[in-house]
Amino acid sequence: MATFHHSNPTDRDIRRVLQKLIIILSLGIICVSLFYFFTGCCESDLTENSVSDRPASDDRNLTFYNYVVTVQDEDGYPGTGEGSTLTPGLETDNTGKDWKATRRLPQALIIGVKKGGTRALLEFLRLHPDVRALGSEPHFFDRHYARGLHWYRSMMPKALDGQVVMEKTPRYFVTVETPGRVHSMSRDVKLIVVVRDPVTRAISDYTQIISKTPHIPAFETLAFKNRTNGEIDSLWSPLWIGLYAQHLERWLAWFPRAQIHLVSGEGLISDPAGELGKVQDFLGLQRIVTDKHFYFNKTKGFPCLKKPEGSSKPHCLGKTKGRTHAPIDPEVIRRLREFYRPHNQRFYQMAGQDFGWQ
Repeated sequence: MATFHHSNPTDRDIRRVLQKLIIILSLGIICVSLFYFFTGCCESDLTENSVSDRPASDDRNLTFYNYVVTVQDEDGYPGTGEGSTLTPGLETDNTGKDWKATRRLPQALIIGVKKGGTRALLEFLRLHPDVRALGSEPHFFDRHYARGLHWYRSMMPKALDGQVVMEKTPRYFVTVETPGRVHSMSRDVKLIVVVRDPVTRAISDYTQIISKTPHIPAFETLAFKNRTNGEIDSLWSPLWIGLYAQHLERWLAWFPRAQIHLVSGEGLISDPAGELGKVQDFLGLQRIVTDKHFYFNKTKGFPCLKKPEGSSKPHCLGKTKGRTHAPIDPEVIRRLREFYRPHNQRFYQMAGQDFGWQ
């Protein structure tokens, strides 16, 4: 009789179990691979257009940023005016800690004035590691208010707890509806206004206008309703913006004077560290931006930032800054100074500060 050797049933069962486990593990690996492929969770983190990560130290490198835009603001920098393509959420977060940072509504606003030095102030403040500032002008409270606070928040850069989020739009200061709208967002927001001799500011404004539309009438023609009797056209935008007392009065109807900090545009040029020190105090920040960050560029007539570590060049503001003003008839300048004198005196009283304009 033939003898048959049968496998031990226990061994056969174990082999079957092991085969099933191998199949299950193989399927699991395939599923996980597919999950990673479709979710992209193994890809590197998005950099959100950042150029470099912000160092944590106070003496950090002077880093400047890129923005997804196609238009320029009133200073000739990226903005969100008509036709812009600024994308929500693409403002740089240079903390290097995106997982902790969040987007929130600004705690401080630079609200004016156009051609007063707002761009310089913003760029100088961005040296501070506890300032997170939107580089472009969102124009939310004057042009895009209907888009809502959710849209506005999406424009802000990410910030950590303890950092101050801010933006600048110079048109806010002179727009009638803006003070109430800002107050509706936050009654505790800190407001910064850079002011400058209104005559010099008007000429600077006109110089920018003719750089874009060179065929408009002469400054002397636009500044007067009647040149013969010397009647000033105070509704012409370059002159109207300089009626600081009128505009400040609207803001004081909504916010206490202590919540509005006035920066001297002239001081921002002659003593940038001094003006920045006062702004840092106002924002409750440690005085980190000091005179060691600046040098005076004699060619432009403006302070520039000393060159960043690893860079061969210092950082100055753009070509639109420090350009030669259009020549204006001295008699027109004299008449404008007479026109502004009572307005300036009223502004000094409201501000509790004499800016020393002629």
